[in-house]
Amino acid sequence: MIEISAAEGRFLADLHLALPRLLPDFLIGRRWFGGKARVISSVEILDIVPVYRQALSWYLVLPRVTYASGPAETYDVPVVRLPEEAPLMNRESASVMRIRGQDSQEEIVLADALSDQRFLATLLDTIAEGGYFRGAGGEVRAVSTPALATLWQPSRGSLSPSLMNAEQSNSSVVYGQCLVLKIFRRVEEGLNPDLEIGTFLTEKTSFRNAPAAAGYLEYVNRDGKRTSLGVLQGYVANQGDAWKFTLENLAEYYKTALEAGGLALSEIPSDPILALSSHAIPDQGRKRIGPYLAAAELLGRRTAELHLALASEQNDSEFTPIPFSQDERQTLVNSSVALLTSNFDLLRRRKDAMPVLLREEADRILRLEGKARQRFQTLGGSQLSAMLTRIHGDYHLGQVLFTGSDFVIIDFEGEPARPLHERRKKRSPLQDVAGMLRSFHYAAYAPLLRTTAIQNLDRNSQALENWACYWQKWVSAVFLETYLDVSRGSLFIPESREELALLLDAYLLDKAVYELGYELNNRPSWVGIPLGGISQLLLPG
Repeated sequence: MIEISAAEGRFLADLHLALPRLLPDFLIGRRWFGGKARVISSVEILDIVPVYRQALSWYLVLPRVTYASGPAETYDVPVVRLPEEAPLMNRESASVMRIRGQDSQEEIVLADALSDQRFLATLLDTIAEGGYFRGAGGEVRAVSTPALATLWQPSRGSLSPSLMNAEQSNSSVVYGQCLVLKIFRRVEEGLNPDLEIGTFLTEKTSFRNAPAAAGYLEYVNRDGKRTSLGVLQGYVANQGDAWKFTLENLAEYYKTALEAGGLALSEIPSDPILALSSHAIPDQGRKRIGPYLAAAELLGRRTAELHLALASEQNDSEFTPIPFSQDERQTLVNSSVALLTSNFDLLRRRKDAMPVLLREEADRILRLEGKARQRFQTLGGSQLSAMLTRIHGDYHLGQVLFTGSDFVIIDFEGEPARPLHERRKKRSPLQDVAGMLRSFHYAAYAPLLRTTAIQNLDRNSQALENWACYWQKWVSAVFLETYLDVSRGSLFIPESREELALLLDAYLLDKAVYELGYELNNRPSWVGIPLGGISQLLLPG
């Protein structure tokens, strides 16, 4: 263990004193900070863990942020002390914090350590070595899994690290297109499901369409309680996510549709997606939609294989399937009804500011609130044969990578806004299925909102809406048909078609109602998509 000098001890004391005052402004400027819309009332430093490597040092700060209202949050903030010779422009940036020591007039400048390649290299080396760093309240442990040796060994040479810029809630570092270290920024006591599920899939199943778990970082406090800080995974060579791949296919589809002209309403299937999944898609449909149908089939297969793998464990209580009990059903009903009430009330308050056509659609949907409520409440009195298992929890096209020939499923954290214990709960895999079906709906209609993406959109808007509905219905049906075929006979698929329809419709409606609230608060111009989804579910045909 490295001895801390007197000067270093004074510096750590200065950090503890100064950071609660400096961190609010620093955090507000970070992309991954989830509290930008909230008022910070205080910051408490839970621990500062020095990361020493030869003559270099960094500091892993764990601040607990308390807000004027709502729950507090803890963040993972590694910082580096910039040297005196650092360029002035970097020192003046909003991405730094300035501290003046109590016993010195020297200004100390701190920046996010993930901008320092030496720190990124240190993290990987420490995981490979199984090292640890000790703070005042606990220690950071770096652990490798057996998979790391098959992906990379230090003896093979170092890997050049680069920080990815695309993420919002986490930070990821790519090491030589061999490994990816995901740093969890908002952290919570307990095991992060991205690490937990990734390790389970890698070590206890044959499912290989998810990144291999190669190691992790965790903080362990003096009471032995663990907090996941990051997960090291195998790098997946890809051509972008399935959302990007889907929109590229849709661009060609709409181009052909505009050339073909109108689509007769009688050609658009009116059956619910589940009923449609048992119908053969017409040859004309296969010709119109083209190769993407094969992609939807493959994605349905990979989704089913994931759920079969997650349901395969009988000895680990964290993964063993459990019955869909009365308590579990009632919890689902209560949360769905509460969300419905909240978001429909929000729609009533916001609808008068909407364009005329959207306002008319909103009025039509609001009149269906009782029907929606009844659909959820029916679950409470139903006996369900399907079992609950661990699932992805936030499944959509953006959580799947397209390799050029296959799909790889990523990001098993669940919905980041939910508490960790909720994200680790067992649920029906049909919740994931509903998430992907809603994602197809979004993909089909999103290009219609971008008037610059398609020529002559204004003159062809109704025609394109028909084409969008046609694509969404058949792609969803093909995905669902394959999913149900591959997972047939599993514990998590209901025994009867009636139970399957009841559950799937409830999850689809719950997801669309959630989307309604999200769009009203964040992207009002997109609110027509969840309104259309609710309409499809409550007014079939």
